[in-house]
Amino acid sequence: MNNFNSFNLKNERNLTMLVDFYELTMANGYLDSNVGDKIAYFDMFFRRVPDGGGYCVMAGVQQLIEYLSSLKFTEDDIKYLERKNLFSSKFIQYLKDFKFECDVWAVPEGNPVFPNEPLVMVKGPVIQAQFIETMVLLTVNHQTLIATKANRICKAANGRPVMEFGSRRAQGYDGAIYGARAAMIGGCSATACTIAEQMFDVPAVGTMAHSWIQLFDTEYDSFKAWAESYPNNCTLLVDTYNVLKSGIPNAIKVFDEFLKPRGIRPKGVRIDSGDITYLTKKVRVMLDDAGYEDCSIVISNSLDEHIISQVLSNGAKINAFGVGERLITAKSEPVFGGVYKLVAVEKDGEIIPKIKISENEEKITNPAFKKIYRLFDKTTDKAIADIITLRTETIDESKPLEIFNPIHTWKKKKVTNFYAKELLVPIFEKGKVVYDSPSVSEIQQFSKEEVDKLWEEVLRLKNPHTYYIDLSKDLWNLKQSLLNKYSAMYEN
Repeated sequence: MNNFNSFNLKNERNLTMLVDFYELTMANGYLDSNVGDKIAYFDMFFRRVPDGGGYCVMAGVQQLIEYLSSLKFTEDDIKYLERKNLFSSKFIQYLKDFKFECDVWAVPEGNPVFPNEPLVMVKGPVIQAQFIETMVLLTVNHQTLIATKANRICKAANGRPVMEFGSRRAQGYDGAIYGARAAMIGGCSATACTIAEQMFDVPAVGTMAHSWIQLFDTEYDSFKAWAESYPNNCTLLVDTYNVLKSGIPNAIKVFDEFLKPRGIRPKGVRIDSGDITYLTKKVRVMLDDAGYEDCSIVISNSLDEHIISQVLSNGAKINAFGVGERLITAKSEPVFGGVYKLVAVEKDGEIIPKIKISENEEKITNPAFKKIYRLFDKTTDKAIADIITLRTETIDESKPLEIFNPIHTWKKKKVTNFYAKELLVPIFEKGKVVYDSPSVSEIQQFSKEEVDKLWEEVLRLKNPHTYYIDLSKDLWNLKQSLLNKYSAMYEN
């Protein structure tokens, strides 16, 4: 389902002017140079997976749709730009009459994605296609970063629920709201961000803070009061004073005296500090001995995938995790390096490929209007490789296909018994939305299915196998011809 309308009811900000200023100066210059209507093609892609991981999880498409659907320059925007005394009257009039007319393709949210393949492609008048650069990058970079981090954390939890608890440490309101959305796409079971449930229909959860316990005369009184208010959802925070000598004994006492006589089972206890492995082992024994084998142990306190993986490997007895600041900020590597590059222009009806060359090999772009195919093994349903092709190419599944490393070209592989799936789908045609976004829960389930199609070697948290991202022979030849052309042009 598309939740665009519910978004608009809650947030009527006009974000058209959330652009780097050079988008406006270039737009004015394009118009002055009479090339504003020239059709240009741009790719948004990234060069490296954060945290040394093997893959990323695509997110942010729905918010990109919302932004592009609402592009308009208000009277206040126009007045502000006029006061700059920098822009031509022709450009000001263009903005007054502005109508978004681009075609846009994107990889649907939840898909695993890899370096150097287009996540978003834009085709349209260069003045427009260039203008939206900032928001394409901002939207997809942020949510893909958080969805990827959440997926790593959930992978480390090995099937145990992970709840997103990061709103208070997020970088601003939108960081909290859309970070929660992305975390759910990445695999989290719930969020503490209430507005995220309102906006995206994902479960919001929460119990108590330490202040609840401190407010009462005794820890026991605080637990009893909570159990009276929430008998069917009783999870107690047990580390305010002393987990083993006070928190758990008082929790068990309340379970015995208040819940058990009513035939109600406690939901859990939460520990927010201390030696996680030691405490959870002791707590599990105490709860089991008291007859509460089904009482969950929930852990929070500055967790990430590495801590979770370590404590579980040390035998910690944990049923669920609450993860806050290190998820919502992707603290270990908080920048997703997506870029937006011109790859082609139209001249006299012909698509002319363009390339950006650099002394840094990883910064040389893949030219032309393209497609991405993902190849799957028909027997195992596992992903074999992604191939970036020219837009005019198709892959014949009935024939063996030779793929090769675009840098180390002698590394080749013949693929047989496979099927191919095209990844990029249209989301705008001539400025009109043609894509109906799934719900966040639908995206989450889709993502789980697609990530599960990657080999375990690619999914490893440390030193993952490098997934194959190859160029078709025609695209590789085109790229080499452009490199040779510009090398010859600028030789001394």
